[in-house]
Amino acid sequence: MRISIETYGCAMNKADSEIIAGLLEEKGFLNSCPDDADILIVNTCIVKTPTERKILKRLNELKSSKKKVIVSGCLPAAMPWIIDDFPTFSFIGINVFDVVDAVEETINDGRLVKIRTNEKEKVCAPKVRINPVVEIIPIAEGCLGNCSYCQIKMARGKLRSYPIDSILKQVKRALTHGIREIWITTQDTCAYGMDSGTNLAELLGKITRVDGDFRIRVGMMNPKHAINLLDELIGVYKDEKIYKFLHIPVQSGDDQVLRDMNRGYGVDDFKTVVRKFREEFDVTLATDVIVGFPTEDIRAFNRTVDLINEIKPDIVNISRFWARPGTKASKLKPLHGRTTKERSRKMNEVFRKIGMDRNKKWIGWTGKVLISDTKRDFCGRNLAYKPIILKSGGDLLGEFVDVEITDATYYDLRGRIN
Repeated sequence: MRISIETYGCAMNKADSEIIAGLLEEKGFLNSCPDDADILIVNTCIVKTPTERKILKRLNELKSSKKKVIVSGCLPAAMPWIIDDFPTFSFIGINVFDVVDAVEETINDGRLVKIRTNEKEKVCAPKVRINPVVEIIPIAEGCLGNCSYCQIKMARGKLRSYPIDSILKQVKRALTHGIREIWITTQDTCAYGMDSGTNLAELLGKITRVDGDFRIRVGMMNPKHAINLLDELIGVYKDEKIYKFLHIPVQSGDDQVLRDMNRGYGVDDFKTVVRKFREEFDVTLATDVIVGFPTEDIRAFNRTVDLINEIKPDIVNISRFWARPGTKASKLKPLHGRTTKERSRKMNEVFRKIGMDRNKKWIGWTGKVLISDTKRDFCGRNLAYKPIILKSGGDLLGEFVDVEITDATYYDLRGRIN
C-alpha cells in the first residue's frame, strides 16, 4: 500500500508528519509521491485564511478524483463541520497515533473520525525525518494563551509539557543517527514547563550538556512569558550550541491593539526582551506582525511601522488579518480588504529595506557554517542562524565548513567555501 503525506504549516506540523511517516513505516506501508499513492494524508493548518482556502481547494480536488484521503492536523478540530463536507474521508486531527487505524479503515472502504485531542506523548515516537540532519523535537503540545484572533487552542488544546527526560532521550537518540541541528518546537517554547514545574531555560541547559557537535534552534516564544524568564534564557543562550536566533512575535506596535488581541504583554515588554538579547549577542531577530486587525486605526498601524523601523528585525513575518471562525475577533467589524492589503504592502516595503541593511552588515564575515539543507544549492547556517547560500560540487550536508560572506539579499546571504 503506497501512502503519501502532504504537509502544510509550522514546524510542529512537520514533526507530526514525520511521526505519521514513522508509524506507517513500522507497519510496512510505503512512502509514495501523491500521483502514485493509494492513500493521501493531508496534514492541515488553520493559522491563516489563505492557507485554509488552499487546503480546502486541495481537498475538493481529491474529493472529485475519488482519492482515498485521511485529514490530519489542526483543521478538523478547529472546524469540525468539514467532516460532513467530505463524507468519504477519514479525520484524525492532531492524533497522529491513530493514523494506522485510519489507514486500515480506509483500505477497507471504511472511515475513521477521531478529532478529539488525546494526550499521548509525541516526543519519542517513531519517525521518518524530512531532513536527515535536522531533528524536530516537539517539547509540548497546546497553548496557555487566549489570543482573540487565533484558532490554535481549539485544535491543540491546553498546554501539556513533555518530561525533560523524554526530550533528552530523543536528543541522544537523534545524535546517534547523524543529526547536527535540533529544532525545539511547540506553540510557544517559553510556556514550556509552566504546567509541570520546570521551564525552557532548564530544558535548554540540559540539552546543551549532551555530548556531541550539534546546534539548537529555539522556536517561537511569546513576549508574555519570555520577559519573566529573561535572565535565565540569556544565560543559557551563551552556550555555543544554541543558535543566536530569537523568534519573538510582537503582532502590533500599539498597546491598545495588543490588548484587543489579548496578547498579555505591551510594546515595552517586547522591546525589553529584544534589548536585553542584543546587549549580549549579535542575535538574528525574527518577529511577526498582523496588519489590519479590526481595531487598528491608521495611528495604530503607524506605531507598528515606527516600531519595526526602531527595532530593525532581521525577519518580519507579515500577515493580513483574517477573521478565523469561532474566535472573538471574528465578531468585530473588519477593515476593508483594500486597507489591509495596502498596509501589508507598506509593511513589506519597510521590512525589505531593513532586511537588506541588516544582511549587508554580514558581507566580509568569515566563520564556521553548518550545511543543513540542499533544496537550492547548499544552505548553511552560521552562529546567528543566518541562511547562507553556497555552491559546491561535493556532498556537504551535515558538515561544518569555513565560509566567507560575499553578498546579501534582504532574505539571505551568499558566500563561498574557503
